[in-house]
Amino acid sequence: MRRRPSPRRPDWREKIESVGLIYSTTIKPDGDAIEYWHEDAYYEFEMDEVEALEAVTEDLHRMSIEAARYLATGAMGTLGISAAAMKLAAGSLARSEPAVYGRFDFAYDGVNPPKMLEYNADTPTGLVEASIAQWYWLQDVKPENDQWNGIHEALVAAWDKQRGGLEGPRLHVAHTEVEKSGEDWMTAAYMRDVASQAGWETVGINMGDIGWDARQHRFVDLDNKAVSTIFKLYPWELMMKEEFGQKILDWPVMTRWVEPAWKMFLSNKALLAALWHLYPDHPNLLPAYLHGPNGMEEWVAKPLHGREGDNIRIHAEGVEIEQLGDYGAEGWCYQAWSPLPDFDGNRPVLGCWVVDGESVGVGIRESDGHITDYFCRFVPNIINAPAPAAGPATG
Repeated sequence: MRRRPSPRRPDWREKIESVGLIYSTTIKPDGDAIEYWHEDAYYEFEMDEVEALEAVTEDLHRMSIEAARYLATGAMGTLGISAAAMKLAAGSLARSEPAVYGRFDFAYDGVNPPKMLEYNADTPTGLVEASIAQWYWLQDVKPENDQWNGIHEALVAAWDKQRGGLEGPRLHVAHTEVEKSGEDWMTAAYMRDVASQAGWETVGINMGDIGWDARQHRFVDLDNKAVSTIFKLYPWELMMKEEFGQKILDWPVMTRWVEPAWKMFLSNKALLAALWHLYPDHPNLLPAYLHGPNGMEEWVAKPLHGREGDNIRIHAEGVEIEQLGDYGAEGWCYQAWSPLPDFDGNRPVLGCWVVDGESVGVGIRESDGHITDYFCRFVPNIINAPAPAAGPATG
């Protein structure tokens, strides 16, 4: 893997916004504006690297399912959720309720084995840029090359596989209206698009607009139609704390949720400790423990429900960092410190996408510091190989 400089397209902003990436500009606390989409460079993979990373991703996904079964026993504690939520997640896992997607985050320098940092398996974002925006960048800038990106076709195929339900192929797609950047809205809109291509009738709705029919014990939309199958871009651990979530606990199989309740195990940082417990010394894992560093001299403390780098603490030689945020009361996981690789001051994290259990592409975010947070950059990728004759890897 190498980082290569590249000239920007003169109309790059219009290009990314035309495919849904409307949330590129971020305002920092000091008032400065920074751009999330960054095409002044790209990362170049060799095909054998991609094949190796795909194998690692799929192996870790299978291992994570086993770790979820272990977490479901309660052997590693409550995971910062209620006993009722644990029971719901365990029942969902036992029923093998279908899932669509997730995103592993890896540290990888192109030389040493990739190391798993976490698994964003409940509400992963970064989908529009990884699936669409970087594909159209490739067509404009490097059309002779391939790209590690089959996300779009994989999502359509996954939704096609799941098509149908108690109310026929009607899919409600929900996000929270609280998120103001537009990222959740566009991610939900994109998920509606791929589901529609798979033959679903889709209905968009805000999480706050989902109602409850007490007579039928069903969730309903604004037209009083039953919510039979729903994709929700809203974390399970938050749903479980709300009155809304109690209805799910009382009637757990009345609605098919995507992602399903068992993703509470995979999106929890306790997964890292469970994986290390089950697969000690695995070359793609870092030592991880709950409740304390367990003798590690250098470590990263991660809140069990944390997102976007909030509340992360790093304790390492020459590095003492503590991020602000609202997480931590639910508990912590302590993972061995493994600094991100440094490409001339740019520190990338590989977001390796899993759809229906298979590795299908990558989105690369990089930052100047040791934590990938709200102010990171998304950088496109290419494979050092010719573009396939069959056509694009994504729609």
